[in-house]
Amino acid sequence: MLDDLPGQLAALRATFDDIRAVVGVERLQQEIAELSEKAGAPDLWDDPESAQKVTSALSHRQSELARITAVERRLDDLDVLIEMAREMEDADTAAEAEAEFEALKKTVADLEVQTLLDGEYDARSAVVTIRSGAGGDDATDFAEMLLRMYLRWAERHGYPVKVMDTSYAEGAGIKSATFEVDAPYAYGTLSVEAGTHRLARISPFGSADKRQTSFAAVEVIPVMEEAQEVDIPEGDIRVDVFRSSGPGGQSVNTTDSAVRITHLPTGIVVSMQNEKSQIQNRAAAMRVLQTRLLLLKKEEEAAKKKELAGVITASWGDQMRSYFLYGQQLVKDLRTGYESGNPATVFDGDIDGFIAAGIRWRKSSHDED
Repeated sequence: MLDDLPGQLAALRATFDDIRAVVGVERLQQEIAELSEKAGAPDLWDDPESAQKVTSALSHRQSELARITAVERRLDDLDVLIEMAREMEDADTAAEAEAEFEALKKTVADLEVQTLLDGEYDARSAVVTIRSGAGGDDATDFAEMLLRMYLRWAERHGYPVKVMDTSYAEGAGIKSATFEVDAPYAYGTLSVEAGTHRLARISPFGSADKRQTSFAAVEVIPVMEEAQEVDIPEGDIRVDVFRSSGPGGQSVNTTDSAVRITHLPTGIVVSMQNEKSQIQNRAAAMRVLQTRLLLLKKEEEAAKKKELAGVITASWGDQMRSYFLYGQQLVKDLRTGYESGNPATVFDGDIDGFIAAGIRWRKSSHDED
């Protein structure tokens, strides 16, 4: 294989150059310079909200540029490694070069998928909410399995995660959980995970050894600065305060700091309990509510346009993935056909293959439209 590597590496570098052009490295560098200047202003933190936006934007762009430059450096290093292996005729060096090429090929493929994320909000961070559905204890247990799956996925990638709210079930698992993934393109990446997930297994909570099917819903929304543009009259919301709770219904806070906001016209409910104070929880809940209302407005406008155009077809099915934990042991995406025969690794966060297939599927579906 060593004789073929230079040609394969040249092809990989050409693909990377295309990605580099799409990402716009020069534009990124200019934005980083401008944001760095703002971040260095002595009065930056006089306006904490504005400062947070500047530092977050700077961090995201630096992270994006670092991924590109790291691949560029690895491509150059691999060139040198291949040349060394050929000159020395050393099997160990050749094996190292081949292994690095395979690893780089996967990294470049991941970057290539990111270039498909060109939606209006794709580059933003994401807020993910998981809710248990039909299936009793199995459903709440499944919801907790999905929560761990996404948290492990984020951990694998080194993405900062903040769990904003967790509602524990009386039996096993959770009724719902909301968390934020603060990373570039987190929304575009995770948005293909939105939908209904189905679990089929022999229930560990029953005594009849019967197969149990349970469901959980995953919602993904972007973190948007524009959220403050949505005006929500005080009369349209009901605010309830309560004590944060832990597993088994135990109170984990001695004060009523948790906040639940209900938007009366739409029925949308947002809960927050992981901030230190009631004021912080209310502010966080309002941000998420404003984002959901803004997205709802845009969805209604898009639906109206489709209706006027005579096109009434949903782009996403309700049930998008099935997890089989009996017999065949399989996880299968019903939209893309992508599957894995190792559910254990999937639930441990190994979902990049599903995500990449979903992004490619969505892009091709939109292109056909």
